[in-house]
Amino acid sequence: MNQYNYPTIILSGKGALEEFVTRLKSKSHKQALVVTDEILKSCGVLDQLTRLLKDRGISFSLFSETHPNPTEEDIEKCTAMFKENQCDSIIALGGGSPMDVAKTVRIMAVHSEPLEQYDDAKGGDQRITEPMPPLYAIPTTAGTGSEVGRSAVIIMRKTGKKAIYFHPDLIPDMAVLAPELTAGLPPDITAATGIDAFVHSLEAYFAPGLHPMADGIALMGMELALDWLPIAVKDGGNLDARERMLIAATMGAVAFQKGLGMIHSLAHPLSSRHAMHHGLANALLLSSGVSFLEKADLNQDQSARISRVRSMFGERHMKNQTLADACQHFIQTLGIQSGLLSRGIQKKDLEGLSMEAFEDPCHQTNMMPVDQDDLFSVYEAAF
Repeated sequence: MNQYNYPTIILSGKGALEEFVTRLKSKSHKQALVVTDEILKSCGVLDQLTRLLKDRGISFSLFSETHPNPTEEDIEKCTAMFKENQCDSIIALGGGSPMDVAKTVRIMAVHSEPLEQYDDAKGGDQRITEPMPPLYAIPTTAGTGSEVGRSAVIIMRKTGKKAIYFHPDLIPDMAVLAPELTAGLPPDITAATGIDAFVHSLEAYFAPGLHPMADGIALMGMELALDWLPIAVKDGGNLDARERMLIAATMGAVAFQKGLGMIHSLAHPLSSRHAMHHGLANALLLSSGVSFLEKADLNQDQSARISRVRSMFGERHMKNQTLADACQHFIQTLGIQSGLLSRGIQKKDLEGLSMEAFEDPCHQTNMMPVDQDDLFSVYEAAF
């Protein structure tokens, strides 16, 4: 028997932000907490939301101290603000980082400390039992799909490593895909976040298990990324491309409820240890990760899945002998320079990175089982 779960209300397209504020007003929350970061505060994106909130007479507090890779300290500060201001709802505005903070604060607003007891690797989801405050998610990047996700990733103080907080009730109550909020993203961030969305769908499609609905969403998510990401990178003001990429990101996150794979396990330590942007880490490891899969002893279904994705590139005149080559070519056309060495990673770092990658749970749903030596070899190939 299989249980399939699908996400929240999604408002998408021009006018989505205004419609969200209208619906929020009808809910009669007394005090919302807006969670974002300093970049969005300084560049004016936050103003597009707060202006609407003020116009509708919606009271809110603001937390903008989220780090690019959120930390346990972020959660403590934000939770304190939620409680001190007697907030009763949360609005997450930003990429995956503010959303991860908002989801984790959602837990800590109504559960006792310490945060680490709710770590999914320790069975912490069983301790998340209290009704949590409403959460509304407004992405400003098209990558993580966190606006429809049920997990958050936080760097913990004691270990310096990322811990995953997971619970079905962490899915936001509403996701708002407003393309105008992503129009100001520079080309490099657009490319990196877009590859994150692509890899979510790719790894979900490759993950084992019978889940035809996730597979179908993953295939369309990849197609949207292949068609629209180059346009979004080249012309950041193209709102059609921005909207399609927001949808691709959301679809990727819906699809990966089926599972992810070793590329994400390899990417996570690059963020926690070296503060590398998560989407960029995925991009740097995509080709070598896919090459590992292509060279493995695959069964008929696994080979067919790789062939099907490779055909997507061919249909778009990106013909290459292997899927790994096609992925590498796609990365290069987006202006992403390959090679871990060019990003400051040293050969001596690979052993520790591979140890941490093996501890990461994402590879447990890889197309085939991998060990630490396998992960080391992919890092080495990406070097």
